[in-house]
Amino acid sequence: MKLLIAEDEISLQQSIISYLETDGNVCESASNYEDAIYKVSLYDYDIVILDINLITGSGLEVLKQLKKEKKKAGVIIISANNSLNDKLEGLDLGADDYLTKPFHLAELNSRIKAVLRRGKFGGDENIVFNEIRVDTGARSAYIQEKPMTLTRKEYDLLLFFITNKNRVLSKEIIAEHLWGDHSDLADNFDFIYVHINNLRKKLTSEGAKYIKTAYGSGYKFTEE
Repeated sequence: MKLLIAEDEISLQQSIISYLETDGNVCESASNYEDAIYKVSLYDYDIVILDINLITGSGLEVLKQLKKEKKKAGVIIISANNSLNDKLEGLDLGADDYLTKPFHLAELNSRIKAVLRRGKFGGDENIVFNEIRVDTGARSAYIQEKPMTLTRKEYDLLLFFITNKNRVLSKEIIAEHLWGDHSDLADNFDFIYVHINNLRKKLTSEGAKYIKTAYGSGYKFTEE
């Protein structure tokens, strides 16, 4: 899962990132309004954690930009403001949840998973594609109910493919989703080929031949 943490209190921002990354997530950060607007316009996220009171602007304006561009990211507002008006305005603009500071990181993580289940997985922790079942709560995958042995990145890649089935995904999109800002440091995409080939071998060995190469474009997860 890929998240943007738009929070100008650096100690809190880094605490959130450290906590969520231990759960296998890819986290990017924005410390001010301009960075947040730039990133939500340029990249796609599963979840955006958004502080209302960014130093150089309002997080609600970032939320408006997300909705204007019809981005599918779930949005959780975090703010020290506990007024009903702030909460209602954020929810009316399309936020999925609202959390008042201070909060426990475990609660934030629980809210993130709930928003993701509602928005992307129809409220269910299990995603099923033919004989493949992915348990997003346990971060595990099965073929015909037989457990698959996957690395963390192979699991993330499988989940990304299934939630984007029948869509051609470029190497750049895959790299940016699975590695976030760090993908810009790569000299080439050999590491993408390695992970995709390893996942493909594990799926194919069980007769699941769904990863197709779209020559010159990227990869597609499909029955076709």
